Amino acid sequence: MASTVSFSPANVQMLQGRSCHGPAAFGGCSAVPRTGPRMRSVAVRVSSEQEAAPAVRAPSGRTIEECEADAVAGRFPAPPPLVRPKAPEGTPQIRPLDLTKRPRRNRRSPALRAAFQETTISPANLVLPLFIHEGEDDAPIGAMPGCYRLGWRHGLLDEVYKSRDVGVNSFVLFPKVPDALKSQSGDEAYNDNGLVPRTIRLLKDKFPDIVVYTDVALDPYSSDGHDGIVREDGVIMNDETVYQLCKQAVSQARAGADVVSPSDMMDGRVGAIRAALDAEGFHDVSIMSYTAKYASSFYGPFREALDSNPRFGDKKTYQMNPANYREALLETAADEAEGADILLVKPGLPYLDVIRLLRDNSALPIAAYQVSGEYSMIKAGGALNMIDEEKVMMESLMCLRRAGADIILTYFARQAANVLCGMRSN
Repeated sequence: MASTVSFSPANVQMLQGRSCHGPAAFGGCSAVPRTGPRMRSVAVRVSSEQEAAPAVRAPSGRTIEECEADAVAGRFPAPPPLVRPKAPEGTPQIRPLDLTKRPRRNRRSPALRAAFQETTISPANLVLPLFIHEGEDDAPIGAMPGCYRLGWRHGLLDEVYKSRDVGVNSFVLFPKVPDALKSQSGDEAYNDNGLVPRTIRLLKDKFPDIVVYTDVALDPYSSDGHDGIVREDGVIMNDETVYQLCKQAVSQARAGADVVSPSDMMDGRVGAIRAALDAEGFHDVSIMSYTAKYASSFYGPFREALDSNPRFGDKKTYQMNPANYREALLETAADEAEGADILLVKPGLPYLDVIRLLRDNSALPIAAYQVSGEYSMIKAGGALNMIDEEKVMMESLMCLRRAGADIILTYFARQAANVLCGMRSN
């Protein structure tokens, strides 16, 4: 049997000031509709099951009302006895160490660890490198699982759309140039209707709010596969190469690039590119200089992706010696003086000390490039179940941030952003 209890407005106000302790108190209440605009009472139907429900009791066995009465009177229960969890059998009985500081205290719960975390990472810190080609279809890159040479009209736009959906808004373009367009002087690099300028214009038309970085170097356009013009005796010509790079950077800026990124490691190229951009009115186009780019063995998969292996020799006469640390300070000082806006270290994880060196010696933003070899090793380890790919991916990116990188160029950008957004990567 159910009963109906009538409450005046004053009683309703009194009830609103008290908390309801779940179904045993007033759960399942149903209000009777008002019968007139000036009705002075509200009827609430209480089921017979609620009338018969036992009183809610505290762990001590007393009712909630009794506990509240004791609290009002100033009578509080004694604290529970201290019970220490038992150690496993065989644990030695020792006197606790006399330590005033125990750093583990700040790690004992997820909430504390999150509160004191020094380094964070978000999709805004990630730049996604994209390989593009003239074809319509996306071509998988064997040495880089999950990466493709994207058709610049369709596959590229789809990848950018998916990346923006999880917060990645910065992209750097790398072209696979047909052999027929390559030459020893790399003239295709500054063709205003070439693959990269066309792609920039398309991206800026479809996604005007994204940040487009470009690569300034001759190796994708060189029949010799080097970053500069090669003299007949095999020497990479510095100043002549810089002249070509200036025309390439201006062509990219004219197409709408936000940041041009000289990766060639020629001496003096940052200052020359800055002057060339300013002379053409592109004062707002930034320069991200590959300040400390090492002659690393970690680039192998990238060169397969672009078919840009040197036809002869190596790149050790212009890229830095992996054994050198202080030399990075010389490059930093030169790039800053010449007008660089961002300083980049490449590769990333094996060169954390160099990232930290630049961070401690420059106020400019620092970028790190987690290169193709780093990416492919993590992918291979995950495929062989030797590591947890997702956890190692996120840890590696966090390490680059901790070392001092403000932005990270990484092929994991979209996959990592999915994780950061709480979604599984595709």
